[in-house]
Amino acid sequence: MSELIRSSYASFSTFVDTNQRFRFWRNVIIFVFAVKYGGGFVWALYDKGPARIVKDAFNRLVVSFFRTMHRVPFIRAEIDKKIGAQLKDMRAHVTPDLADSTLPSFPKLPAQGLSEEEIFEAVEKLQAIKATNYKEGRVSGAVYHAGADVSRLAVRAYETFLWSNPLHADLFPAVRRMEAEIVSMVLRMFNGGADACGTTTSGGTESILMAVKAYRDYAKEVRGITEPELVVPVTAHCAFDKACYYYNIKIIHVPVDEKSRKVNVHAMRRAITSNTIALVASAPQFPHGIIDDVQAVALLARQKGIGLHVDSCLGGFLLPFMSKAGFPLAPFDFRVPGVTSISCDTHKYGYTPKGSSVVMYSTRKLRAYQYFVVTNWPGGVYASPTIAGSRSGAILAACWATMVHIGEEGYVACTREIVSATRKIAEGVKGIHGLKLMGNPEVSVVGIGSDKFDIYRLSGALTKRGWNLNALQFPPSIHICVTYTNKDRADDLIADLTEITRECMQDPGKPAEGAAAIYGMAQALPDRSLVDQIARGYVDLMYEH
Repeated sequence: MSELIRSSYASFSTFVDTNQRFRFWRNVIIFVFAVKYGGGFVWALYDKGPARIVKDAFNRLVVSFFRTMHRVPFIRAEIDKKIGAQLKDMRAHVTPDLADSTLPSFPKLPAQGLSEEEIFEAVEKLQAIKATNYKEGRVSGAVYHAGADVSRLAVRAYETFLWSNPLHADLFPAVRRMEAEIVSMVLRMFNGGADACGTTTSGGTESILMAVKAYRDYAKEVRGITEPELVVPVTAHCAFDKACYYYNIKIIHVPVDEKSRKVNVHAMRRAITSNTIALVASAPQFPHGIIDDVQAVALLARQKGIGLHVDSCLGGFLLPFMSKAGFPLAPFDFRVPGVTSISCDTHKYGYTPKGSSVVMYSTRKLRAYQYFVVTNWPGGVYASPTIAGSRSGAILAACWATMVHIGEEGYVACTREIVSATRKIAEGVKGIHGLKLMGNPEVSVVGIGSDKFDIYRLSGALTKRGWNLNALQFPPSIHICVTYTNKDRADDLIADLTEITRECMQDPGKPAEGAAAIYGMAQALPDRSLVDQIARGYVDLMYEH
């Protein structure tokens, strides 16, 4: 049999070698396969580099491995058991009010409507549910307001335009004008040029979603990119991950410098490929409040001929006023050549009610790719600037009224107080043995870590003392976001940090316990899909009644 196979192969080889037409088509087929499969690999090797290819392959292998393991019945059962226990503990912390039968409850519409008096009696009872009182100044970020007077002003403006809708500009010309002026005021804060423009949105996430959409659509139409990639620092807001998830864009995370916590520009350069639609820099980033080197990233963007989005959602109403407040900064806005878009939240340090933000572009041409237009709908030609169709004109009116009321002088004064408190806390942390600063805080966030003990122990102890700080991961740390509400509690926080750290240092090897240990546990799990399931379960708890 083996002799027959060998003789057959020899006869076939002789036929191929002597038949010119057969050799031609054989070579064509080999060439096509080489171009289709080998060519793609060679181009990827050139475009992305071997390290990126190996990393991507490894990540796919890890995901595939854990997905396969989850299908094993006894492993799946054990995972479900552990996740169930975790969610049960979370339920006790997140929904304690469900155990109180004295609270008003409306799982379905009442048969008869309640009177105004009955409604606000129910509201008072719901307001009495035990929670951290942000008015005491012990909450990190979360609530941004500039006092009762500003709140009353915003409520009055909101009430005046309660039923307005910017979608119908012909019916509500006052709201159209207010929205245009909000954008104009913010553009001037960020030194926009003659062609600079923007839109309002419902918040920082939507501002980022809109900017990423504009870059994707621009890259597809102008550069022919069909497999877009967005390059961002690992510390960039996860709204960029959400945008890429929604828009089918591959997000490339690049590391930050371990000491400064600024994006590693050299790593960002290596991450750029022919599919890169834009780069991202934060001013500042959320985890540790660090401003990326915008000028260096902008230069890189210009060299590569791609856009740069600067995310200033958190510090958008601080950074523009810092120089006048006595805290000069390197340029971070449209003054920097290469910056093509910026996001800025009015509802944080702009002190406007939640639900307002601004996304800005260096040119009207780029902004046009943000819009959504349908020309052949039977209902008429439809065009909207952002995700929503109908929007609240009341939110815009409250935003406009708040900004015009506080004015530049007011924002400079608020910035001075907040940045001063931030730097006071940072100096206090420097003087506490056992703690370390995460980078060099310049704006309103102080990141705190430790090389001596489990930092989540500090977080848990602060919670017991009435503080509500943000727990972070990769690396383990916590932060305080200084606001107008908590700026006067700097000395109290430093005192508690000093005392609790001293206690932690007495037994530095002791792990965190209770709710404070959750972040440590989540960070240590190599299978991130488990963390994903727990997070989804947590969101489910928000809708339990």
